Amino acid sequence: MRAGTPVEAAVGDRAWLQAMLDAEAALARAQARLGTVPAPAAAAITAAARADRLDLRRLALEARETANPVVGLVKAFTAVVAADDPAAARYVHRGSTSQDVLDTAAMLVADRALRLVRADLERTAEALARLAARHRDTVMAGRTLALHAVPTTFGLKAAGWRSLVLDAAERVDRVLRDGLPVALGGAAGTLAGYLAHADAPTGPDGPVDLVHPVDPGGYADALAEAFAAETGLARPRLPWHALRTPIADLAAALAFTAGALGKIGLDVQTLARTEIAELAEPGPPGRGGSSAMPHKRNPVLATLLRSAALQVPVLAAALTQCLGVEDERSAGGWHAEWLLLRECLRLTGGSAHTAVELAEGLRVRADRMRDNLALTGGGIVSERVAAVLGRTLGPAGARQLLTEAAATAERSGRPLSAVLAEAPELDGRLTAGALERLCDPAHYTGAAGPLVDRALKE
Repeated sequence: MRAGTPVEAAVGDRAWLQAMLDAEAALARAQARLGTVPAPAAAAITAAARADRLDLRRLALEARETANPVVGLVKAFTAVVAADDPAAARYVHRGSTSQDVLDTAAMLVADRALRLVRADLERTAEALARLAARHRDTVMAGRTLALHAVPTTFGLKAAGWRSLVLDAAERVDRVLRDGLPVALGGAAGTLAGYLAHADAPTGPDGPVDLVHPVDPGGYADALAEAFAAETGLARPRLPWHALRTPIADLAAALAFTAGALGKIGLDVQTLARTEIAELAEPGPPGRGGSSAMPHKRNPVLATLLRSAALQVPVLAAALTQCLGVEDERSAGGWHAEWLLLRECLRLTGGSAHTAVELAEGLRVRADRMRDNLALTGGGIVSERVAAVLGRTLGPAGARQLLTEAAATAERSGRPLSAVLAEAPELDGRLTAGALERLCDPAHYTGAAGPLVDRALKE
């Protein structure tokens, strides 16, 4: 699902490492804004914050010893900074804690991945709008419980897909706008470590003033504001070590997005069946080939969309379950989020990128749609016929006549209109031509066209 897509690099191991370094650098710059870290030190920390300067595999192995990757990261990163600027090294991770760095990094990774998803949703919606407009009046069989129901149009179906994509984009926008905050709480959500360093003397040998020279609330607000500005993330209402709303909101948006795209994938799978063949996927020669059956061209893109749709909501439910956090930091619940979140981002990002190709290249076979409409010999418009005949025969009489005529048409293979034309009850009431027009599916699409128009104005 993710292989070769932009989201693969955006949420990979190196991306997470870089995001943690970005968080460390942004924190140093934020503290420099407030005068609690020298500006040259913040600049040196920022310059050194490059993932290629650290051994990713070694950090991963060391993370097993502390149950998180930040402890080893801080040690290794401090050494890198010290090699560049020994005086700056003492300001790395100043007053911070592992969860502040990792949660902020998670929000940075999510922000970068969601922006890719959002751009792909935009392209998909535009492609679906073109399909809906082009096929506003392309009649096809509406299906309920897997069987022909009444006629609809492919334009309305495409407009419905687009509506789901726009709903997903709206949820992603909401998260991007104010749902991805920096994490700033210190060891237990009080910011005490940050305040302790803000109160520290400027010189390493100066006397320690135990009377706080800064206002705790004012400094906490200013630091949160500066940290948010340096990262481009939102400012949190409160430290959220144990208040996992941002993760739950992310999970909900990703689950909906993957599910919405999965609906499109499932519809395309169904309509691409050999015996239906109303849609066909785009793709180069060889895509969708079978190792055993050369004649097959499997709906690969739709399959990928459906696969993600079946996985992401389950993973998102597990993320939502992590709202149950004990104390001021969880032992296990927090850790469980990491892989779940990354997989949700990977799968949804891959699905959104796949949806663009599917929507932009989808082939619509209007001739097959017309052919399939004829499979019931006019029975697909029996709802309309019953309403019209009921005006002269009454509802009960019309239903009885139509039931018998439909059964005769099915047994004989003749069109419903031809059978009805021979019914004595209709002698002198409706001509054969009128009955043929009455049974034409193209004349029974209800408000499908205006509904498409309305949808495309949004």
